[in-house]
This record gives sequence, structure tokens and C-alpha cells, in this order.
Amino acid sequence: MSNSSKGWGIAVAACAGLWLIQNGSGDVTPPVPSAAQAFAAGPSVHTDAAADPLPPSAPLRLRIPEIDVDAPVTGLGLDAAGALEVPPAADRNLAGWYEDGTRPGAEGTAIVAGHVDNDRGPAVFYALGALKKGHRIEVLRQDGRTAVFTIDAVEVYDKEHFPDAKVYGEADRAEIRVITCGGGFSKKAGGYQGNVVAFGHLIGVR
Repeated sequence: MSNSSKGWGIAVAACAGLWLIQNGSGDVTPPVPSAAQAFAAGPSVHTDAAADPLPPSAPLRLRIPEIDVDAPVTGLGLDAAGALEVPPAADRNLAGWYEDGTRPGAEGTAIVAGHVDNDRGPAVFYALGALKKGHRIEVLRQDGRTAVFTIDAVEVYDKEHFPDAKVYGEADRAEIRVITCGGGFSKKAGGYQGNVVAFGHLIGVR
């Protein structure tokens, strides 16, 4: 990333799990990625080939067909503690991107975050943990191009051991990270205890 990511706090959406807390639905939690989707499990059937990075251009919309995500994208900054701000919780179908970092499709690591739920139910990235290697992430950009990424891995981390360098580190190709809350859920401990991260790289442009 062109990237002042070192020293960030955990760049994630709010993790309270208000929908689960209000409904007492701790048994109805978002999907968690299986061990087969982690980097440690080795490659899947998808390609390692990468498309050439695009010139920088702001994202307008993000689509993940396999989990029915089709959401507008809003810019996010950093809060006073240096952690990524979150999209407004009232809009369940809204993703956010770190607008002072890499534009999706350009060289580097683009960061996208969104809520897993709000007080009315599942939100934009509720099903992120159900993604598999080889699934696609599509980002419609301001320049009219759609950057197409393939998912390299989907991993879940507890918030005490979030790997900042692995998630936010610089890349010499066009990469993307999509982040939401997930992992274990504890009403007593205040909500979700970790984060789900989908890792992808650019394979094409439309």
C-alpha cells in the first residue's frame, strides 16, 4: 500500500453484533471460513496469474456475486486512534474503502470494510465467511472500468492477534482485502471476538 498502514489499530467495522444481542440470537451467527480456505491449506483451483495494475481511480460499487453483494462504496478515513472509520451503520448495504490508501485495481493493497449486521439484521458482509478461493470480487470504478479480483484466501482472526502486516502490508501487484467482524460471538464480552478477511488479487478488467 502507498500506505501508512503500520501502527493502525484493527481496521474493521463495529463488532457489537447488535442484531444478535437484541434478539438473543447468539446461536445464529455469520458463516466462518473453513480451514480449507486459509493460506495454510495451500492453493485452490483458481489462477495465480495477475493482471497489470490499473491507474488509480476511486471505487463506486462493489459486487461479490457468490454471496449476493452489490453495494455502493463510500470513502473512509482514520479515527483519532488511527483505526479505520466505519460506514454508517444505518445503511445495511454499504461498503467503505480507505480513501487515503490504494484505489482498488491500482498497484498496492486496497482496503474495504463493512458491517456484518446492525440492529435490524444482517448487513453487507454478513456472508463474507462463506466465500471460497477462486470466487470473484468486482469493483466498479469512477473511470468506468470494473476491476475483477480472485479470492486467494479467506481467514478469521481473533481481535487480540490480528495480523496487521499480513492484511495491510504493501504489494507489488493490485490486491484487495475485504474485512468484517466475525469469529466467535459473546454477548457477555460485547459482541464478535474477531474478524473475517478475504484476500484477493486482480485478474482482469472489464
